[in-house]
Amino acid sequence: MTDSSASTDDLEERGKAIFARMRDHPEPGAVGPSDEPAAAAPATDPTPTEAPIRVLPPLPRIIAVANQKGGVGKTTTAVNLGACLADLGYRTLVVDLDPQGNASTGLGINIRGLQASMYDVILSDVPIEDCIEASSVRNLFVAPASLDLAGAEIELVPAFSRELRLKQALAEVRDDYDYVLIDCPPSLGLLTINGMAAATEVLVPIQCEYYALEGLGQLLRNVTLVQKNLNPTLDVSTIVLVMYDARTKLSDQVATEVREHFPEKVCKIMIPRTIRLSEAPSFGQPIIAFDPTSRGAIAYRELAKEVSGGPA
Repeated sequence: MTDSSASTDDLEERGKAIFARMRDHPEPGAVGPSDEPAAAAPATDPTPTEAPIRVLPPLPRIIAVANQKGGVGKTTTAVNLGACLADLGYRTLVVDLDPQGNASTGLGINIRGLQASMYDVILSDVPIEDCIEASSVRNLFVAPASLDLAGAEIELVPAFSRELRLKQALAEVRDDYDYVLIDCPPSLGLLTINGMAAATEVLVPIQCEYYALEGLGQLLRNVTLVQKNLNPTLDVSTIVLVMYDARTKLSDQVATEVREHFPEKVCKIMIPRTIRLSEAPSFGQPIIAFDPTSRGAIAYRELAKEVSGGPA
């Protein structure tokens, strides 16, 4: 963990250098990072590449899906990885800690009509089982967020054991689930710290685009701080490359750089950028329910197998 953290600043600088080289010396016919890919160009399926064999932690696993950058696929990954783990037979809970509530609405939950939400769990000590809702996918459950969660960061400041509220809540139900996926907000505030303090490991989605590597060093430094002060066993176990577009050279360059720095942490499967993945949340469904044969559904199924080691 320490070696990886020490190398992230260099990784960010090399990410900038990649973009600068491509901007100044574009290859003929290559799709630039700021260009729209040609509509007629077919997207290729993500192809697994060689990587070290992953050592899987024992169940139950509590995974914080975190990256302080917005729009990098945290919620999409939490929802669809959770659905695919459930489809493999694992009893899975998605905890929505993002005040936007996108993980909740993406699984068909109306966040405006909730009797209890993660706000009540974090701020009022309501038992988390009182707010858990079943989803349309068998074995998949949701602890939904509400709009009130937006004020939780401020309300938590004077609270006792403010960083450990979620950990204490999950202690009551952790043995009821094989996987708990915590969808953290795009920040490094108290809600994200609660997610990391409650988790056994961190999964980081990284967008295969310009600036995606920026901030990774700060995220890992914050994980180290949580390790030292709140959760000694926390580890960044998994890095997932998302929004991969095989038509852009930048995607390949970013993927190569990340794999070189974190060979034992980066998943073999890469999640492609597809329109169907973007459309699924508006129907309140994960991709395996919305379009089971799409490239996004296939990729997340393979990711779930890689993360879990296979069916339950």
